[in-house]
Amino acid sequence: MKLSWSDVTPEALVLNRRGLLAGMAAVAATPAFARGDAPTAYEDITGYNNYVELGMGKSAPAENAHRRTMSPWSVEIGGLVERPVTLTLDEIAPAAAREERIYRFRCVEAWSMVVPWEGVPLAGVLDRAGVKPEARFVAFETVYRPDELPGQRRKTLDWPYREALRLDEARHPLTFLATGLYRKPLPAQSGGPIRLVVPWKYGFKSIKSIVRITLTDRQPETTWNALQPDEYGFYANVNPKVDHPRWSQRTERRIGAGLLAGRDETRLFNGYDEVAPLYAGMDLARDY
Repeated sequence: MKLSWSDVTPEALVLNRRGLLAGMAAVAATPAFARGDAPTAYEDITGYNNYVELGMGKSAPAENAHRRTMSPWSVEIGGLVERPVTLTLDEIAPAAAREERIYRFRCVEAWSMVVPWEGVPLAGVLDRAGVKPEARFVAFETVYRPDELPGQRRKTLDWPYREALRLDEARHPLTFLATGLYRKPLPAQSGGPIRLVVPWKYGFKSIKSIVRITLTDRQPETTWNALQPDEYGFYANVNPKVDHPRWSQRTERRIGAGLLAGRDETRLFNGYDEVAPLYAGMDLARDY
């Protein structure tokens, strides 16, 4: 039985090198509403990006990607952990452990794409360091290299870029560390060589080019939320009922769909309903 990209839905955690038949079973079991979300073309995914460190325009990251040094690379894991550790990319995501996951990606700017990532679940990487019981949040920090990243030479943001998740969000099975895209190494403009992917949140939460992960008992400050809290919430869960102050979030534009394509309706949690229990009892508008 042959599995093609168009057969796979973003919810399915399906394509690992050890089990295509198991993957097909997972595809068959996924909700019908997810069908038809074929992956966006590689050229569109890698040519239309927000990565202000590499430039403000959507094409600037790809144009400036050659400035980046991608190897060697390592990620420090510390804070409230039993075993602080620094891991190389091969230690974080050895070839035999990598999975392929096709996820919908929704930008806070109301555009979207469907991306076939390759990498490993974040939870397993955190376990390598041994999370202490008092830990409640996971903070992430990106690389700081103004000599390579022209955007960091300007005071656009408080560099280096920082993001964070609640620990239960970080440990959710959907939360992913990506090191590849379309079965190729993750390119610089897409956040290579390693980035976070949290498919039910707006894209700015999925921090790029990670160099540090810190476990903490207090909610960390995050870059966009600190700069403009009325526009960029700490949780930033995709929610069609919570508009950005300058535009509606009820619909989205799929990158690569063409100028004549209509807009799609935005789905709560980007359609990943299995994360809803994480927010039971919370006001999804107030706690945006």
